[in-house]
Amino acid sequence: MRVSPGRLFFAAAGLTLVFRFWLAAALPVTGDEAYFIWWGKVPDWGFYDHPPLIGWWLAALLAVSDAEWWLRLPQVVQPLLLALAVRWAWPGLFPAQADRRDWIALLVLLAPANVWNVFVTTDTALVYCAVLSGLAWLRAVRDDSPRWYLVAGVFLAGAVLAKYFAALLGFAYLIDVLLRRRPRAFAGLAIAYACCVPALGLMAWWNSSHCWANYMFNFVNRHGQGNTGLGWQTPLLFFATLAYVLTPPVLWLLFRRRRPAGAEFAQADRSLAVLAAVPLLLFAVLSLFKTIGLHWVLSFVPFVLLLAARRISPAALPKLAAFFLGFAALHLAAIFAVSRLPLETWRSFGFHPGTVLTFESRALVEKAAPGDALLVSDGYSNAVTLGYNLRRYVPVLGPGSGHARHDDILTDWRRHDGADITVLRKTEPDAREQAGYANWFRAVATESFEHRGARFWVVRGRGFDYAAYRATVLTEVKRRYYALPPWLPQRGCYFCERYFSEETCTR
Repeated sequence: MRVSPGRLFFAAAGLTLVFRFWLAAALPVTGDEAYFIWWGKVPDWGFYDHPPLIGWWLAALLAVSDAEWWLRLPQVVQPLLLALAVRWAWPGLFPAQADRRDWIALLVLLAPANVWNVFVTTDTALVYCAVLSGLAWLRAVRDDSPRWYLVAGVFLAGAVLAKYFAALLGFAYLIDVLLRRRPRAFAGLAIAYACCVPALGLMAWWNSSHCWANYMFNFVNRHGQGNTGLGWQTPLLFFATLAYVLTPPVLWLLFRRRRPAGAEFAQADRSLAVLAAVPLLLFAVLSLFKTIGLHWVLSFVPFVLLLAARRISPAALPKLAAFFLGFAALHLAAIFAVSRLPLETWRSFGFHPGTVLTFESRALVEKAAPGDALLVSDGYSNAVTLGYNLRRYVPVLGPGSGHARHDDILTDWRRHDGADITVLRKTEPDAREQAGYANWFRAVATESFEHRGARFWVVRGRGFDYAAYRATVLTEVKRRYYALPPWLPQRGCYFCERYFSEETCTR
């Protein structure tokens, strides 16, 4: 008996939703998630790495509960809500293919990353806003409706408040309008861009009084670490990522079949192609110099799937959906099988200590036994993961990296002068690090212990010497991460005002 696409969609929606709720409750909070959760615990108009929307989002959720499944709820239901949005919008965009709406909704629902991705990131809010903005833009394209341009602009402003990658979508709108060359389209673009002005103003206002943290991280500090040179590995990794998130059949379909199956709204086809292609082409260029994260492209995957569904033949569409169903079932089976394995299974892998710390934070702290000493870590991911599980903030001792330096905003080392501090580490401190600890404390002792097949190290420092720490670590941090360009207008910098009030944070 043939199952209708509508029934198939809602059956898949129910099954995947149950699976995603189970996964959200079963998996412990990861380092990235815990980092953003701490933004929600201490909400502000802005945060170190990104615009503020995810912090506000989590602050609202934390007002109810801090349980893993609850904080992940917007991400858990995201594939279903986006699929329903696409299902609702499709007939208005392509009336002659209205009968395909359940198939395209099924493709969006079962896109590979949508099957398992229940993790909280800044992209959670970005994907919602970008996809809804793009759908509104495609609707506006039909008749240059100011109302729909306004809707697209409001959601584009939300995307701007979520992550700077929203600029890629805004640039795609510009390319689309330049290709259409209609006065009402330019007016619509002006409406959409005008909606973003308050968001951009808020971000500039906060950054100007907070060391221009977003600018320094996104455009200066992060590019001094990792791969920033021209190479062939990162483009290959990017195209492998595309092959996974879009699936090989979709890529083959897009390259093999160039014209849509039907042309009742040729302009909507062209605009959809622009929204799908422009951001991914820009990522492809960037991949020549930088690793492109899988989550970076998720905001634009639905547009590619819409384009594929628009071009495929009626007979082939159910076959593509069957592939997505089978691939999703494979994901579910693999994840469930891995979840049955004990932690010790991975003891020979380099990520094992991090996995143990994520799953066993409380047990590790009990073994480290910090007592009345301040518990800290040597890395941001470890610190926020421990902090979430202990329900108290854990600072980062040491220079850290150019990423996740929100700890510089939350921690004032002057207050810990003379304190006893316990450092919980995944790696053994080398000679340089041991010398650093010896310089920062009156007395230092180092020990190690094993837990669930992984070894951890504990550094116990007695009598923290803030002056020595300032002279070595904080001075270097200022030079490396807070050397602000003199052309940026500054209304304040928390780091320099706190530790170097007699100096300026400029190059």
